[in-house]
Amino acid sequence: MRTSLLILLTLIPAFMHANDTHSCARPQEIAVRHLSLKLSLNFEKKIAEGSAVLRLERKPGFHDFWVDTKQLDIQSVVDEHGNNLKYELQQEKHWMGRPLKIVLNDNTQSVNIAYSTTPESAALQWLSPEQTEGKKHPFLFTQGQAILSRTWMPIQDSPGIRFTWDAAISVPQDLMAVMSGNNPQEKSADGEYVFRMNQPVPAYLVALAVGDLAFEKLSDRTGVYAEPSMLTRAASELEDMEKMLVAAEALYGTYQWGRYDVIVLPPSFPFGGMENPRLTFATPTIIAGDRSLTSLIAHELAHSWSGNLVTNVTWNDFWLNEGFTVYFERRIMESLYGKDYADMLAVLGFQDLQETLEELGAQSDDTKLKLALEGRDADDGMNDIAYEKGYLFLTSIEKKVGRTAFDAFVKGYFKEFAFSSISTEDFVKYLNRRLKLSEGVDLLANEWIYLPGIPAGIEAPVSLRFMQVDAVLKSWTSGEIPATGLVVNGWTTHEWLQFIRHLPASLTDAQMKELDATFGLTKSGNSEIQFAWFMAVIPNHYVTADASLEAFLRRVGRRKFVLPLYTAMLKDERLSAQARAIYKDARTGYHAVTMQSLDELFAKK
Repeated sequence: MRTSLLILLTLIPAFMHANDTHSCARPQEIAVRHLSLKLSLNFEKKIAEGSAVLRLERKPGFHDFWVDTKQLDIQSVVDEHGNNLKYELQQEKHWMGRPLKIVLNDNTQSVNIAYSTTPESAALQWLSPEQTEGKKHPFLFTQGQAILSRTWMPIQDSPGIRFTWDAAISVPQDLMAVMSGNNPQEKSADGEYVFRMNQPVPAYLVALAVGDLAFEKLSDRTGVYAEPSMLTRAASELEDMEKMLVAAEALYGTYQWGRYDVIVLPPSFPFGGMENPRLTFATPTIIAGDRSLTSLIAHELAHSWSGNLVTNVTWNDFWLNEGFTVYFERRIMESLYGKDYADMLAVLGFQDLQETLEELGAQSDDTKLKLALEGRDADDGMNDIAYEKGYLFLTSIEKKVGRTAFDAFVKGYFKEFAFSSISTEDFVKYLNRRLKLSEGVDLLANEWIYLPGIPAGIEAPVSLRFMQVDAVLKSWTSGEIPATGLVVNGWTTHEWLQFIRHLPASLTDAQMKELDATFGLTKSGNSEIQFAWFMAVIPNHYVTADASLEAFLRRVGRRKFVLPLYTAMLKDERLSAQARAIYKDARTGYHAVTMQSLDELFAKK
């Protein structure tokens, strides 16, 4: 193990990039190359306590080692020989936390930081039994992206700093711990779990979940973790994971992480999914009963190449993670389910992008792919610009050079930059070097990356299946055909979203009741459909759905859903007070990521 670890350490690019403005780390001077965590979890106090040993790579002449911390209690710092090291927690900086400066001796090669988290540590969400599916045991999960890993471990918390890691986690004996590394498939008898990750990753990809978990194997290298009462449903929903993995490898090369498993978390998880290596964290809102929302899993799987294998060096370069991933996700779905299916995804994504451009303003600097987030929370850049504008940029290149040439380019990109973090400028250099264009062909890279909005002349994606949906909708809104006569057999979730998203905002109560009675939209078991319906319910003042809307907001913590719903309710005179009352009561059930966005929303209104 030590030999393989040393080999991997030699592969980690050192001292490559300028400092990350969202981290106090100075990796050109001293960088973390291996992390050893030892933590014991206390669910009653809602803290983790133990130590983090950081093995270092040093440039000669530097002694000040800078580590990111936030909401941590630092107790002592010693070197590998047990000698106390001088350390100082700097003044709190908004979003950044409290930088920890450790003064190293001449021969210090590693530091051991004894610490504990606090109940305020934002990456950690401690759930009561009542907040879980089974209602019997507590649950814990972490969410480190973008800059929250520093709230549960002292680390150089920048996507440009990669390290290998191992961990020893002690939990109550009736719970199972899993991490973004090698994982158990059964509970241990004593509550002790050991993990490792031999490939170098940034801090935001170190993740932990603890709860009453069970595992079901899907193939030799894929499987699902979930609470026992949800496991059968989750495994059935995610049955195609191996097929996705095979399709991904056929496109862009061998999967580099060994296993690919998914854990379905409780509903307060703030995102659809999080691409933690070897173990995607997923929201239970993807469990629809018909495998219609599994493009999310294709997205997180694609991150195993774009994001995990090749990572944005700072959060200003976030589009490198997400633009490539959206493109890759849709190629996977096209390979498995056909071009018509992928076209629907592209159209829905373009609709989301248009909404974001309207919200931000088409000339806003935040609509550039290369962001300028200094002095702001890194989370401010995590919107549809990185995802969908990035996707459009890559598809525009594919159209100009041809799919065969573009696939070779992308495959070479993942191979050349494997296990490293790169900047937008690194990408542009690679683009110019690898894609030789015929005279008169311009990829417009500068315009796509460094200018706001969308370049002129870009054609919106189209879907033949959505054209048929639009015709069905028109036949109903015109009064030509009643809801009961609409031909919707075999519609996917995406076709329903197209239908609901384009409902007029001036429907009568009788029309809303007609749709609801015919298709059961208010009580849909599909979270995407239910969310889209609620977004139509609010402007159409469909009072019948009020109770279900409130129940949805209390049950689901996925930011993609709750933020737009609360925003719409606050703009509605009838629902504004209700929105405030619901949030006041439900707030503590949301993860800190969702809570922060909602706090900002309610503070503005």
